[in-house]
Amino acid sequence: MFMAILDVQVVVTSLSVIQVALDIGADRMSWVQTSYLIAEIIAIPLTALLTRVFSMRLLFAGATVVFTLASIACAASFDFTSMIIARTVQGFAGGILIPLVFAAVFLLFPKSQEAVATTTGGMLAVLAPTLGPLAGGWITENLSWHWLFLINVIPGIAALVVGLLYLPRAKPVLRELRYLDWTSLIALAGGLAAFQIGLKNAPEDGWLSIYVLPCLVLFVVLGALFLLRGLKREHPIVELRLFADRTFLTGCIMSFVLGAGLFGSVYLLPVFLAFVRGHGPLAIGVIMLVTGVAQMISAPLAVQLERRSDERWLAGVAFAIFGIGLWMSSSSTIETDYDEMFWPQIVRGVGVTLCLLAPTRLALGHLPISRVNDGSSLFNLMRNLGGAIGIALIDTVLFTRTPDYADSLLERLKAGDPEAARITGITLEGNNFEDPVSLMTIMGDIEVAALTLAANDAWMLLAIITFAAIAALLLAPRKSP
Repeated sequence: MFMAILDVQVVVTSLSVIQVALDIGADRMSWVQTSYLIAEIIAIPLTALLTRVFSMRLLFAGATVVFTLASIACAASFDFTSMIIARTVQGFAGGILIPLVFAAVFLLFPKSQEAVATTTGGMLAVLAPTLGPLAGGWITENLSWHWLFLINVIPGIAALVVGLLYLPRAKPVLRELRYLDWTSLIALAGGLAAFQIGLKNAPEDGWLSIYVLPCLVLFVVLGALFLLRGLKREHPIVELRLFADRTFLTGCIMSFVLGAGLFGSVYLLPVFLAFVRGHGPLAIGVIMLVTGVAQMISAPLAVQLERRSDERWLAGVAFAIFGIGLWMSSSSTIETDYDEMFWPQIVRGVGVTLCLLAPTRLALGHLPISRVNDGSSLFNLMRNLGGAIGIALIDTVLFTRTPDYADSLLERLKAGDPEAARITGITLEGNNFEDPVSLMTIMGDIEVAALTLAANDAWMLLAIITFAAIAALLLAPRKSP
C-alpha cells in the first residue's frame, strides 16, 4: 500500500526528466499522473467485489504481482503510449491494495490491536505522499528515472511472499461473478474517469469550457445510472446502502475532507517551494520531510488517545489541529522558507495522524464483518475523491487569482503603495512603472508575489473546508458511556 501511494508522488518531481527521455509533448505529460489516478480511483470501489470472488489472500497476491510487473513495464517504457498503458495497469493494481489494507485492520486483528494496526496503516498512507517528493528528487539526481519505478520490485516480491505465507487461506467464490452488473461497472468506470478528466482540465480551461463541461455532465448522467441500479439490485458492485448508516456517513465525510486537505497540502507546498523559492526536487523533499517526522513521532500518542477517547471528540480535535496547521501557512511571503514552514508542518503532521484514526473507526469500526470490505472501498474512495477535488480547487485558485493579484500589485506600485513594495520586494525609488522596459525587469518579481498571495488563498480555502468538516460530527449518533 505504501508503494502504491508513493508512486503517485514520486514521479511528480521528475516529470520533466521523463518528458525529455521519452520525447513526450509538454501538453501530454500530465497524463503520466492522470492515467495512474484514474485507474486507481476506478479500482478502489471494485475491491470489495473482487475480494468476495478471489479471497483477500489471492487478491492481495494478484494485485501485488500485477503492480510489480507494471512497475517494471513503466521503467521499460519507450514512448508515450507504452508509458500510459503501464501506468494505467499499475494504478489499477495499486487502487486494489489500498482498501485491502484498511479492511484487513478490522478483519485480521483483534479489538485490542485495531488501534495500533489502524495507526500503522494510516501513518504509512499519509507518509507516502510526504516522502514521495524526497525519494523522487534523490533518485532523479543520483540514479536514473527508471529507478522511480524499479524501487517497487523488491518490496513487491517481499510483500507477495509474506502475504502468501501468512494471510488466511480461503477458497475463491467464482459464483459471485454471476451477480456482476456490467452496466453498473461501465457506468462506474466511465463516470469516475470522466470526473477525473474534468477535474484535471477545469483549472486551466475553465469549469464551463467544452473540454470540461461535457465530462462533468457525463459524470452526473453515469453516476445517476450507477446509483439507481446500485440501490435496486440485491448484489450491487458497491454497497451504497451503507451511507444510510449515519456513523459510516460521518466517517466518509471526514475521509473526503482529509483527502482534500492532505493531498492538497502535499501538492501546494511543492508548487510554492519550486515556483516562489526556486528549490529543486531534492531540496523540496528535505523541507517536506518535517511533516513526515511529525507524523511518526505523534503516532504512539495517537494510539493512546484513540484507546481512551470518544472517536467523535477525537475527530473534532484532530480536524481543528489540522485546520490550524493549514491556516498557519496562509500568511506566507516571498521570503518564507524552511524556518517559517517548520511549525505549520509540525502542526499539520500531528493533526493528520490524529485525523486518520477517528474517521476510520467511525466508518469501519462498528460494521459487521460481512460489510467491512464494502465499507473500506467506499471510505478510501471518498478520500481519493476528496484529494482530486482539493487539487482541482487549488489549481483553480492559482490560475484565476494569480493574474488578478499581479494586476492589482502593479497598479498599487504605480500609485506608490509601500505595502505593495513590501509584498513584492521591489523598491519604489528608482523604478519607472510606466516604462515598458523597466516593467519587463520587475514583472517576474510581481508574478512571484502574486503567486504567493494566490497560494495563501488556497491554504485558507483548505483550512476553511477542514474546519467545516467538524460540523459533520453532529451526524454521528451519541454512544453509550
